[in-house]
Amino acid sequence: MRYLIIIDDLWDSLAWKVIRCAFPENSRGSRVLTTTRIYSVAATCCSNSKEYVYKMKSLDDQESRRLFFSRVFGFGEPCPVIYAEFSTDILKRCGGLPLAIISISSLLAGQSKPMWEYVRNSLGSMFEGNPTLEEMKQILDLSYRNLPHHLKTCLLYLGMYPEDYEIMKNDLSRQWMAEGFVSSINGLDAEDVAGSYFNELINRSMIQPVEDCNDEVLSCRVHDVMLDLIRSKSTEENFITVMDHQQIVTGMNKQIRRISLCNGGEERDVMPAITSESLSKARSVAVFRTVFWPSLLGFKYVRVLHLEYPKSGRLDLTGICGLFLLRYVKIACDYNTSLQLPSQIGELRQLETFDLQWSPLVSIPPDIVGLPRLSHLAVPKCTLLPDGIGSLKSLRTLHGFDVSENSIDNVKCLGELNNMRDLDLYWSRTETLEEAENRMDALRSSLERLSHSSNLKSLVLQNLSSTPLVGWSTLSPPPRRLQKLDLFGCVFPRIPKWISQLSDLYRLVLRVEKVVSSKDDGDVDILARLASLIHLELQIEKCPEERVIITGSGTAFQTLKHLKFSCPKLLLAFEAGAVPRLQRLELRFSIKGWQQGSSACLPAGIKHLPPGFTEVSPMQFDHFRERLNGRDAAAAKSALRNAFACVGITMVRISGGDAVPKATTTCSTNNIIPDELATLGATTKISDYSS
Repeated sequence: MRYLIIIDDLWDSLAWKVIRCAFPENSRGSRVLTTTRIYSVAATCCSNSKEYVYKMKSLDDQESRRLFFSRVFGFGEPCPVIYAEFSTDILKRCGGLPLAIISISSLLAGQSKPMWEYVRNSLGSMFEGNPTLEEMKQILDLSYRNLPHHLKTCLLYLGMYPEDYEIMKNDLSRQWMAEGFVSSINGLDAEDVAGSYFNELINRSMIQPVEDCNDEVLSCRVHDVMLDLIRSKSTEENFITVMDHQQIVTGMNKQIRRISLCNGGEERDVMPAITSESLSKARSVAVFRTVFWPSLLGFKYVRVLHLEYPKSGRLDLTGICGLFLLRYVKIACDYNTSLQLPSQIGELRQLETFDLQWSPLVSIPPDIVGLPRLSHLAVPKCTLLPDGIGSLKSLRTLHGFDVSENSIDNVKCLGELNNMRDLDLYWSRTETLEEAENRMDALRSSLERLSHSSNLKSLVLQNLSSTPLVGWSTLSPPPRRLQKLDLFGCVFPRIPKWISQLSDLYRLVLRVEKVVSSKDDGDVDILARLASLIHLELQIEKCPEERVIITGSGTAFQTLKHLKFSCPKLLLAFEAGAVPRLQRLELRFSIKGWQQGSSACLPAGIKHLPPGFTEVSPMQFDHFRERLNGRDAAAAKSALRNAFACVGITMVRISGGDAVPKATTTCSTNNIIPDELATLGATTKISDYSS
């Protein structure tokens, strides 16, 4: 047997010498590919046979200029003559490295000539050519030094997270707030200010966006060269102490202000480095994927507690009841873990965030409803919350509230939470239709009362039971500032008219029994008038009597980018000029009775989709639960490919084979990677500093 093993991002030769001992030398033609940013490490991996070292090419001069100018002046804009000489000198010093170019261009965007001169002089002529790793850090350090003080502090805090960790914007913002880095400014509350700080770090290219929705970045990562700089600065300033498998800190004699335990580290290695005295004034404690678990009793000044427990067993958190300054708690652990909370947490009067969403089912202390500053509460699904939730007047986020498990009084009390912005609901218990109707009526009443506060922006209802939930035909008034509405957990008789009042809605997920078409007052027209709608998922349970028409009028679906349409038959039609910004089309329909060449073979008018719409991927047979044998499934796949090819959509990828074709169509502006290669992940590089 032969193998290909890829070892990504080696930083020192010693690590390679340890790893290579695991590989047998049997002369069977196996290969090991390593990637590193350091040439000496690459040479060691090849036993100093330099012909096996491949150096990634940097950007050439034209590519460097295109990237630099687009970020400084805007896409397609030329460089003004006044900055031409500075640009040439600065780009020489960046050596064609994308990370360096992006960092410096973000620093110079919108700046005047003196700043350009300062940057050129700061980089100096020593950087010409191909910067080393240390020189790369100096380029990033220039961007760091020019940050305002408040952004420096916020950036350094990202050193708490492990390498390559996806950091959620909401988590980070709330941790900054708990630490006191952020406060209200000019009428903006602290949470909005924290969000603006996060966005500014993104815009300055200090952190890298990962996930976005409605043009808002929801999460980020820190480039590992930037993370190395952040941790170096943190060590200099005694801002953060990080202990991981790469760097076990020993001889710790400083007062620890913030501590992060990541990626291993046995107790026998870590404990000698930590004393109760050094931890006594720690303000933030984070534990990521490590078996070592510190005692909470010594952290009497802690404000932020972020704990990720990677193994099953018993996790005792009863000690948090004595951490009176605690403002932020997030616990994520294995579902087989026995998580024990204190019986009372009412003394945690400063607590703002209590997040147990990714933990097993727990018993919530009854006095939680008395916490005056609690703003964000996330609990596991099926959790029973104590009565009196309406007392949490500061609550903005409630995730995991189970409508079927909680008392009807608690469901009604949701309407008293006037600061609520984000409400994520579950329905887990199967009930009689009468019981379900009573609870849905109570929920409707609460939503109508929340409408008067105009703060609710996101509402999600997921049904995990077999109880059929009937949506509200009337909601008067609806929460008019809603931006995200996901009601897939219930079925509406038709598209409710009250949805037309949600002018800020950008995401809508809806299930209806039927759709009625009418020239004057059709169901689809209700959705077409939503001026902000970007993402629409519509499932129709019963086959329509006629096609569902996506109109091409100048005011309909002008912002829609993602359409997911589910229906027993493909009775969908696009008029000329319809969905001009559509980037992704997903179709789910029953294969039963589907025939190539029939009137419902494909959506009518699919040729009217925006230019470049030539890819369909993947099709998945999974929704209407109709089983096909292997031969029928293969025939259906082939027929579907042929049908789409007839209208110019030739890149078709189909997976599954159980029941329903799921066709995902995307605008082919990017290179298409074959399925066989997509599983390999990202391309690896040697001696490459780029992001």
